[in-house]
Amino acid sequence: MDTKSDEIPSRRDRPPLFRGTALVCVAAAAGALLTGCADDTGGEAARSGAAEAAQVAATSPTPSADANLTGDQRERKELVPKAKTGYEQALGAAAGAVPHSKPVSVELKGPPDSPRWEAEVATDDGTAHTVSVDAVDGKAGKERAKDQDSDDKRELADLLKKATVTPQQAAQTATGKTKGTVTAVELDDTDGGTPKWSVDVVTTDDWNKTTFDIDATDRKILREHVDRD
Repeated sequence: MDTKSDEIPSRRDRPPLFRGTALVCVAAAAGALLTGCADDTGGEAARSGAAEAAQVAATSPTPSADANLTGDQRERKELVPKAKTGYEQALGAAAGAVPHSKPVSVELKGPPDSPRWEAEVATDDGTAHTVSVDAVDGKAGKERAKDQDSDDKRELADLLKKATVTPQQAAQTATGKTKGTVTAVELDDTDGGTPKWSVDVVTTDDWNKTTFDIDATDRKILREHVDRD
């Protein structure tokens, strides 16, 4: 009996193998569960961060196209669309304010909130008058006589007599070459004394200004210059 008791240990004295194994399994399962939760949390955070970044990108303001425009281009973009009256109407209104006069020049000017056409007309003897025409309603203001001496009048009268091409015809020649809005027309002379019309055309896709010098006797284009400033 004593020998048997020494050879076979009691249940109470046996090492707790099964309890240790169970604890290891429980710990492993808990670790796996925590790992799974961590993976889910990390994935959810990543998805949330991506969604937030996409939302910020969608709502962030895009760079303005005006940032690429020069100062002059920006001024044209602000001014030209505000003019509801074209150069032809402005010249007609100015000529109507001075009896028996012919158009000499017209130019669109600002500011954008009150655009106007500054026109010049002259009678056959070369006496010139300036007239401001509202670029919105087309109404002409009071005419003002220009300060001229006898030579100025004679030279202008000579140009008007030689110019057989009208400003409207010159503008049609210019816009036939470059589509856009006419913002200025002016009668002048070449170095050889031949009259010419200088016509400014603004293209509304890039707000550049192209100046055409057009022979006032045969409508030939003498010069073309693009102002990208």
